[in-house]
Amino acid sequence: MNEWLKKLLSHIQTLWTKWTVVQKIIFAGIAVAAVVAVVMLFSVSASTTMVPLIDTPIADEFLRDKIVIRLNEENVRASVSANGMIQVPDEATARRMRAMLIREDLIPQGTDPWAIFDVERWTITDFERNVNKRRAIIEEVRQHIKALDDIDDASVVVNIPEDTLFMEDQKPVSASVVLYPKPGSDIARNRGKVEGIQKILKFAVEGLQDENITIADNTGMVLNDFEGMREWDRLTRIEKEQKLIAQLEAQYRVRILNALQQIYGMDRVRDLNLKIDMDMSDKQVVTKDYLPTVIRPDNPETPYDDSDIVPSVTLSSETSTTRWQGSGFNPEGPAGVEGQTAPAYKDMSNLYGLSEQSIVKKNELVGERQTSETVSPSMGRRTVSVNIDGIWVKKRDETGNFVVTNGEIEREYIAISDEELQSAQKAVQDAIGFDRARGDSVSVLNIQFDRSAEFAKEDLAYLKKKQTEQTILYSLIALAIILVSFIVYRMITRELERRRRLKEEELLRKHQMEREKTLWEAEQAGMEVSMSVEERKRLELQENAINMAKEHPEDVALLIRTWLMEE
Repeated sequence: MNEWLKKLLSHIQTLWTKWTVVQKIIFAGIAVAAVVAVVMLFSVSASTTMVPLIDTPIADEFLRDKIVIRLNEENVRASVSANGMIQVPDEATARRMRAMLIREDLIPQGTDPWAIFDVERWTITDFERNVNKRRAIIEEVRQHIKALDDIDDASVVVNIPEDTLFMEDQKPVSASVVLYPKPGSDIARNRGKVEGIQKILKFAVEGLQDENITIADNTGMVLNDFEGMREWDRLTRIEKEQKLIAQLEAQYRVRILNALQQIYGMDRVRDLNLKIDMDMSDKQVVTKDYLPTVIRPDNPETPYDDSDIVPSVTLSSETSTTRWQGSGFNPEGPAGVEGQTAPAYKDMSNLYGLSEQSIVKKNELVGERQTSETVSPSMGRRTVSVNIDGIWVKKRDETGNFVVTNGEIEREYIAISDEELQSAQKAVQDAIGFDRARGDSVSVLNIQFDRSAEFAKEDLAYLKKKQTEQTILYSLIALAIILVSFIVYRMITRELERRRRLKEEELLRKHQMEREKTLWEAEQAGMEVSMSVEERKRLELQENAINMAKEHPEDVALLIRTWLMEE
């Protein structure tokens, strides 16, 4: 076996050395793809099987998406099949999520409760069937309650009495639950969670009512005694009302600050105090209005109002007139007997005159409208206080620079005018819906802010900037002096070198002229002149240089420029 393995490895090594780079890359890619495929195969085969959350498909897409979003909030991985079935990783998660959905009323309408509990039942007799049914219900309810995050364990007792002939003799279905909360759980104070457990019991047991359910913790305290939780509910409501008021105040504060900061800047408008009073009590308001009667409505085609409106309409009228004229003597009957004359007429005795009385009675029809509405909550008094800072202007001298005294920039404070403050106050009043009758109060003040630290930073930065500018200026002046000195020095040295070169050239030219003169005189005298080898060589070089300068002047100029740069 070892020999065969060695031969195989040597054969593979031989082939690997013979392969080209392209063949090696293709082989490596195939090997990597094979390894990835094997890993994916193992991961897929090792994945857990999903279990249905609810055994019935959910056709309502909106409700299905809502359930999936709620599962995602609980960090539960969920998938939806083609027929609308929601699936979760395991059965324990399914029980816990079913309990949560029941508590939050997310179970679809018409879902079979027994499909949710998913309990298989088979018996021989009716008695055994009923016993198994009760045991299955109790066990499933206990598992549902135990699957909650706040519950460590639970004990459930459900009493389902037998049916009787008369309804008066029928005993109600009752349930008793003892919860063992986990450490740190707030189920004893959270009414919503207790109501969710009640819904689980009512959904599981047919005919079970709220008054027949008792839920207690391991200390014996009854948790579903909602009558005793009224005080806690009141405190919770007060907390929610305070949050609502704080949220409303924040909205108004942001609105006013944005409006003022866009005008005066963020740095000038900082302080804004806002207080809103709200009446959260429920009020029944009944309003009764008396309306006039429209006999003829306004014609929209005419340019004027031709309607006929009267305060009331006369349904019936009655006029009664009484007239009396004559003597005021009133007989009083026989002597010794008191008369029957009324006291009002006794004053008119022995008088003569005229009395007339007229009475008019009218039955008027007046239109009325009665409006009844419930007001809660209602906005109350609003108090706003805003502080706007003025403008600080830095003083400048005649040259345009800031005036600095004792290391500080001199500044002048310009306050906001009264007209501008009144305009800002009007803008704030319109923003909050100001109502003087409601007792609203708006104050827009101009109070100078303390900007000592800010001014100190600005002064330090300005002085540092000026110091930097002076340092740079002095450095540039020194650098310019050095550059000018260097340039003057180079010019002087070049001028001296040029003069030295001209002097040498002039001396050479004089020697050459004397030599040529001597040769010319010798030729004129017929003398045979013999030139040395150096002189002939020098003359040949001179002639070649002259010819080169004539034929290639640019190259010669470049050569001379190079010599000058080297020197």
